[in-house]
Amino acid sequence: MQVIEFNQLGNPADVLTLKQVPDQSPAAGEVKVRVLATPIHPANLLQIAGQYAAAPPLPSVPGGEGVGQVVELGEGVSHLQVGQNVLLAGVGGTWRSEIVAPAAGFIPAPPGDVEQLSMLAVNPLTAHLMLSDFAELKEGDWIIQNAANSAVGEMVIQLAALKGIKTVNIVRRDDQLLRLKDLGGTVVLLDGPDLVERVAEATGGADIRLAFDCVAGESHERMIETLGYGASIITYGTLSGKQPELNLSAMITKDIRPRGFWLQQWYQTASQEQKQGALGALIPLIASGQIKTKIDSRFPLEEIGDAVTRAAAGGRDGKVLLTPTHH
Repeated sequence: MQVIEFNQLGNPADVLTLKQVPDQSPAAGEVKVRVLATPIHPANLLQIAGQYAAAPPLPSVPGGEGVGQVVELGEGVSHLQVGQNVLLAGVGGTWRSEIVAPAAGFIPAPPGDVEQLSMLAVNPLTAHLMLSDFAELKEGDWIIQNAANSAVGEMVIQLAALKGIKTVNIVRRDDQLLRLKDLGGTVVLLDGPDLVERVAEATGGADIRLAFDCVAGESHERMIETLGYGASIITYGTLSGKQPELNLSAMITKDIRPRGFWLQQWYQTASQEQKQGALGALIPLIASGQIKTKIDSRFPLEEIGDAVTRAAAGGRDGKVLLTPTHH
């Protein structure tokens, strides 16, 4: 079988290699799964480059989610069947043609778009948890987010629209404005020094309850100024590479509550019931096509250098998927 591996940290296009390794049969309690689709996320690229919060063990196989098809059952496995599609959420090392792992790590996939389901466990889950775990939002409430054209940002827009929650969506390119409006964004604005005034005008001075920050720096500082009393700002990324200046005045006078969110930590600390509940809320929405992630391109494992280069490109329009070729 084929495996993508890296033995040192660095530019993904330089350090990732495609290896042929012997086929493996499942032991008791394990299953063998053929990987059908697995996405490339920015966090994957950062980890390979050594710029992520947690350093990977070396050598390492990247990839944290996808969809596969069961091809062989180990002794004692009864809840899965050969030919059944399964989610690869939480299995790890998904950038390969086949995975052999304990059966308990695989979740049966419902009927639906395999490629969309392959992207369930990171970006949609991040959006769902940030919307549900930090404030009691109800229909008609307002939230604000930057990097609104990111995969998480677009998922926030779609999930919020389904709940009747209004969104202010901040982007850095004007070619994103119409697309995000069409996706369900209530207000879409370009970032800039006068953002606070334009948000107030566009929302009629609404009480904004929650902010999602993936940019940090000055964008974080401006979003805090838009928030209502007792609101929270959730930081889950630092795309600008800059630290924001702490706005103590706003934090004191408006009781603004800064929080952080890291999905990897949630996976480590959430109970099995919490994981099943969160994924269970998303699976029918994705399987039915009510929420979607835009796909930019698809690459076989043999073209891993081109795939990660495309995934890192600024003009990319959606997710890059690895779709292993099976011989």
